[in-house]
Amino acid sequence: MTKVRGLIAATFTPFNQDGSVNFEMIPTLVEKLIEDGLQGVFICGSNGEGPNMSTEERMQVAETFVKSSGKRLQIIVHVGHSSIQEARKLSAHAEEIGANAISSVAAFYFKPTSVANLAESMAQIASAAPTLPFYYYHIPHLTGMAMDMIEFLNIAQDLIPNLAGIKYTAATINEYQSCLHYQNGKFNILYGFDELLLPALSVGAIAAIGSTYNFAAPVYLKTIELFEKGDIKGAEENHFFMVGAIRIFVKYPPIPAQKAIMKMLGWDLGPSRLPLQTLNETDYSNLYNALQSISFFEKVPVRTSQPSHK
Repeated sequence: MTKVRGLIAATFTPFNQDGSVNFEMIPTLVEKLIEDGLQGVFICGSNGEGPNMSTEERMQVAETFVKSSGKRLQIIVHVGHSSIQEARKLSAHAEEIGANAISSVAAFYFKPTSVANLAESMAQIASAAPTLPFYYYHIPHLTGMAMDMIEFLNIAQDLIPNLAGIKYTAATINEYQSCLHYQNGKFNILYGFDELLLPALSVGAIAAIGSTYNFAAPVYLKTIELFEKGDIKGAEENHFFMVGAIRIFVKYPPIPAQKAIMKMLGWDLGPSRLPLQTLNETDYSNLYNALQSISFFEKVPVRTSQPSHK
């Protein structure tokens, strides 16, 4: 399998004010992400509020992204669900519509009880789309599944013929590095914590998936460029700017806060669905002012001449 490289945005799903999916916004969002230099999109994951949507809505969102992309972006569809049968439906559909890959979290209600159990569950999901590369989505802080990923690769490689790798969203850089080196780099291990992109690059990362790449991809691409040129000090300074921005917005619920940032930059993706709560006016204003204080809106792409802070 050809390895994914570069930055992939974990996209937000646009919603209308009544809570319905805003499909009309997706083509506009796709054009923005292409212009920003992204290589792909990861849809209906945590940031895309996949668990907050019905299977039918997720299928429609996937179709819209695939159609809007016109093969200009790699489309990775998150198919994880608390029901393996629903996940299999999403997998088969992603294959049918021409997505590039699928990915799934562990079941998050009835949880796998061992690495072998986890691998068996993922095999069931992956087998519904046998021609698509499959990535296990390792995100223990949300799923509660903090299992050994080297052991997972050991077991899963024999159970999942289309296993491409792992979307690794955890701060354990040492284990991430071990996964990168597993069997001489056999698998594509996509790093998932934006604020640790530079450390991930330092241990061999070639691809990353993240939420802040939706609005700050050029900043991260500059960090990668500086790192590859050997300007480690410049890369560190550039990366630290986004670390500061992330420290500001994680004081609020991260997904609604980032959708608020998108709005400030001229991309109104609408509210979040409960139990996520859209930022109220006070929090929105405080977030805007805090970001303004670090010259955030001078360093990230703004759709209009001035970001909206109304």
